Formats: sequence, C-alpha cells, structure tokens
Amino acid sequence: MMTAMSTHTLPIAADDSTARPVPRGAEPGWVRRLVRGPEGDPRWARPALFGLLGVTALLYLWGLGASGWANSYYSAAVQAATKSWKAFFFGSFDASNFVTVDKAPASIWVMALFARVFGVNAWSILVPQALEGVAVVAVLSATVRRWFGPGPALLAGAVVAFTPAAALIFRFNNPDALLVLLLTIGAYALTRALEKGQTSWVVLTGSMLGFGFLAKMLQALVLVPVFGLVYLAAGPPRLGRRFLQLVAALGALLASAGWWILAVQLTPAHARPYIGGSQNNSLWNLIFGYNGFGRLTGNEAGSVGGAGNASGQWGPTGWSRMFNSQFGSQASWLIPTALILLVGGLAVTWRGRRTNRARAALMLWGGWLLVTAAVFSLGQGIIHPYYSVALAPAIGAVVGIGSASLWRHRSHLLARMGLAAAVAAASGWSFVLLNRSASWLPWLRPIVLFAGIITAIGLVLSTNARGRILAGLTATAVVVALAGPGAYAVATAATPHTGAIPSVGPAGFARGGFGGGRPGGGPTNGVRPSTGGGPTGPGTGATGAAGPGGGLLTGSAPSATLTATLEHDASSYTWVAATVGANQAAGYQLATDGAVMAIGGFNGTDPTPTLAQFQNYVGEGRIHWFIAGGRGGGFGGGGAGGGSTASEISSWIISTFTPQTVGGATLYDLSGGVPQ
Repeated sequence: MMTAMSTHTLPIAADDSTARPVPRGAEPGWVRRLVRGPEGDPRWARPALFGLLGVTALLYLWGLGASGWANSYYSAAVQAATKSWKAFFFGSFDASNFVTVDKAPASIWVMALFARVFGVNAWSILVPQALEGVAVVAVLSATVRRWFGPGPALLAGAVVAFTPAAALIFRFNNPDALLVLLLTIGAYALTRALEKGQTSWVVLTGSMLGFGFLAKMLQALVLVPVFGLVYLAAGPPRLGRRFLQLVAALGALLASAGWWILAVQLTPAHARPYIGGSQNNSLWNLIFGYNGFGRLTGNEAGSVGGAGNASGQWGPTGWSRMFNSQFGSQASWLIPTALILLVGGLAVTWRGRRTNRARAALMLWGGWLLVTAAVFSLGQGIIHPYYSVALAPAIGAVVGIGSASLWRHRSHLLARMGLAAAVAAASGWSFVLLNRSASWLPWLRPIVLFAGIITAIGLVLSTNARGRILAGLTATAVVVALAGPGAYAVATAATPHTGAIPSVGPAGFARGGFGGGRPGGGPTNGVRPSTGGGPTGPGTGATGAAGPGGGLLTGSAPSATLTATLEHDASSYTWVAATVGANQAAGYQLATDGAVMAIGGFNGTDPTPTLAQFQNYVGEGRIHWFIAGGRGGGFGGGGAGGGSTASEISSWIISTFTPQTVGGATLYDLSGGVPQ
C-alpha cells in the first residue's frame, strides 16, 4: 500500500521531529487558496480533493430517500423534536414527552434542526447524516495533509469514503455518524495542538470528546486515554505544562457534556420525560449501565439480554471478532494492511525525538484503531456490527501515514517488503471477504488477488523504478486496496435500509445482524414493502410480515384505514395511542403525526409507566387507543411483550376493554376511561 509522493511533499525521516506543512510562501487570496490550495501544493492536489469529496457526496446522497424513515425510532424522535422544544432538548421519543430515546440527543438535534426548516421527511432526516460523512472525509484529509502532504491525505480520505460501514451509517440516522465526525474533529484539534502546544487546541480536543458524549455517551470517551497519552508523550511544551493543559482539556470535556447532564438531573422527574433505557429514571443509570459498563460486562439491566459469556446473544467475543462473518465486511477490509503499515511506520520513526510528528500521528491513529477494536472485540454486552464505522477514520489515517512513511524509505529492502506485505494483505483479505458472498461479482475476487500479488512482487523488485513504472505501481496498489471495499460500499449505498440494525453489502448478501450468527435482514436486507405513503411520507418503513405491527427492531407501518382511525379526534388526547415498545410506536407516530406512548421505552422493559400511572392517564382521558402486538408481537412479561410493568398493563387492558380489529391491528378503545 502506498501513495504518490510529489516533489512538493515534505519527506518524513526516522529522526524528523519537526515535520511540518509544506512552505506556503505568500498567502494567496482566500478564493484562490480555496480553488488552487496552498502555495507549494502540486496542481492536481486541490482538484483531486474536490473530486474525492464530490464522489463521497454522490455515494452518500444518491437515492437517499429509498430508505424511507430508516431507523423509525430516531425518526419519530426527530418528528417530536420539531413539535416541542422540550422534546428537542431532552431527546423525547414523543412530543408529549413521556419517555426519551435511550441515547443522548445530540444527533437528534442536528436532524431536528434540518426537519424544522425542510419539514419532517426522509431527506431532511438523512441528508445531515450524509453531510456529516462528507465532513469526516474532509476533516481527515485536512488532518493528514498538514504533516504528510496531499497524496497520503487523499488516500486516507478515500479509505474512509469507501468503507462499507461508512457508506451504510452516513446514509442512515443512527447516532454513530455524528459521533465519528466529532471524534475526527477532536483528532484534528489534537494534531494542531501537537504542532505548537497551544492550549486552545488541547481544550478544543476535550470539547469535541465531550460533545461526542452527547451523541453516543461513553463510546466517545474510549479515546480519552489515547488522546491524553499521545499529547503527554509528544506535546511540545514542558511536562508540567502538558499536564496542566490536559487538565484543562478534561475540564472542557466535562463542561461540554456536563451542562446537559446537569440540566437533566436538576429537572424534577415530574417536569421531564422518563429517561429511556434506565431502570430508575436516572440519567446516571443510563450512562453507566445500559450505555456504559454494561456494554463491556454484559450485565445490562433493561436490555433485551446481553451475552455475559464468550459466545452468547451478541456473538462470540475475542480478538477475531472484527473479522468474523458478522463484523468482517463492515470495516475490516484494510485492518490487516493498517496493522502492517502501523508497525512499519513506527519502526522507521521510533528513533526520532520525543516530539517526532510522524510517530505521534501513528500513535494517535493507531491507538484509536487498536483501543476501539479491542473494546468492540471483548465487550460482552449489546454490540452491533455497524459500530465498526468508528474504526474507519483510524484505518484511513494509518494507511495513508504508514504508506507515506515506508514510501520515503523505499530504497531499503525492508521498507519495500513492508509495502508489498501491506498490498498483499489488502488483496488477500478482500478475496476472503468477497468469497463470503461468492455469487456476487464472482469475477472481482480473482482480479483483486492476482493484481495484488503482481503489485507486491513489483514493489519488492522496484529498487530503481522511476517515472511511469513507479506511478503504475502506485496506482495499482491503491486500486487493489480499494476495489473490494469500494464495490461493497457502492452495493451498500444502492440497497435501502430500515430497522434498528442495518447491514452492509448488496441486497441478498447482507452481513451483520442481531446477535451472534443471526444475519440481519434476510434476502431484502431488512427492507420490507411500504404500505401507504411514499418513501418520504407517513406510513413508510418496515411492515410486519403478517400485518401492520412492528417488532423490537422494526417499525410498524399502519394501513390507511388504521391511520385514519388513529387520527380521528387525535387533538383531543395527549397520546393518540399507546403500545408496548418504541419501534412498535414509531411507525404509528410517524404515520399519524401524533404522539404515541411507547410503554416500556425502546425494549419495552423500562418500568414506565406503572399500572397505576397508566390507569390514571386512562381515567383522565389522555389516551385514545391501545394497540396490541408491541415488543415483538405479543403480550406477556419478559419475552416478546416487554417487561413486567408492560405485562401488567397489557393484562389489565385485555381483562377490562373490548378488542376490535382495524386495518389488521387489534385495538382497545380507552377513550371512555376506566370502567366503573
């Protein structure tokens, strides 16, 4: 794996502790600089960057509306946030503020602001995600370019753009997209801090991690030790000042995340929605339990059931997890290549001074890759394959930086062998991953493998290669590395996705899934026909296999008849309807544009409302309908019908009210209040 290094690119030597951006000379006007780039850049650099960003935008935006509401759970929360600023602030699932989503609300804030301007539809919800993906590519490229020039920067950005998990998540409305963007900006800020040791950049790094917490809670903090140790080891100031700067960064992290935590905790429980995902209406329980250490240990109260062992509901744990049948196709295509280049890059920079920038960059991005992969590999709690998108920026940066470092030393046999091994690993592992979908593009596998072997041999023998031969080897190496993941990324983008757990790959070959060994989506990758409304209108989303009801991971899609029934006299009620589980509620809420109570929150296992509270709501005439079939399609506790509280409410309704069937759904009319 390697990149073309122009004569304008600053070389990176093993003992270079002052690697810096190319000299800029006289600063041109901002328009000229935007179009042509800094003085000293080759003419191809800025057009190539614009081309990469344009291709990325096309990949992430083309046909985006085909996924409809995508994850209807978060789409329903966006809808609620456009109707109520209180719902916006707390991240409520419904506009009547019964329960929040089970994450911090930052990603909802971004989508809701778009939806308030452009209306609630698939495009206003999903376009922000795509733009966040383009921004990740741009920020990563800018970060790598500062020290290593435009070639490695473009390679790093291209690796991210064509990672299948990126093509999936940056076209979807899960919070991972915003998390990855904020972490990448944090790495850029740390890179700037490593240049001159300015406190402002160190503080910005902490702030980005804090805001990342507001996107996906403790996952953002996985990188805190990596960022801190890299700056402590390679920051320019004296040790005492570096330590104080990191204390300031920690304060910025706590402030940027803590203001929202403090506001929620200081709001009386009766004045805010229930904290979804918690078992005691406490944000601390959500942070450190369901979304925290429970993800590592598997002890997640209120979850649908973690593993708690080496091979349980969430699949086998261990160092091979990122490469197995569920996770491998997501982001692992270039992990072997990145690991080879990381070792090689550290080897040629290890003797440098403490502030050696090339080594510091490899420590930063390599630490990101290794620590995040270790957490994902060993965690026994809830984990989904698409989480792998968090590895994409680190893989891209290590590939770009590592290849540049070895390329600088290609006159040495060991460096050429390292580059050859990186290319061979890329082609070999792509062959393995493509072979898991053997009937899809069967011609691609042998071409990638053969070209990789020939290119690797050519690199080893290219002692005196110059000109077109060297350029040809470079271009072939890049194509070999990106062909497999690029094809899979395009196929992923061409396949609509709905439900809570989307999967990469072409339709019919989706990888990933819910738990260990259960592929996600089946032959249609989780997308089921829509009933009523177009891909951007009400009623869109996954329909149940035998009716309008959704399940734990798929939203409901009511028929026109059922929607009309729910909408009738809806303004007279706080909640148009109630049902067990948030995904069941989401489709009804999006279809009717009215608040639907998700009993038990996302999983149906949150102990809210209690039976007495629900009876009180019914007695006050605040709920019109109860819709049966929530949380997987049935009543009862602990299993498909949710938790014990949901089971008590369901049993009381069955024994108290008369069922009726409308549009394939079983309804109970609660508008008359509690019978005397």
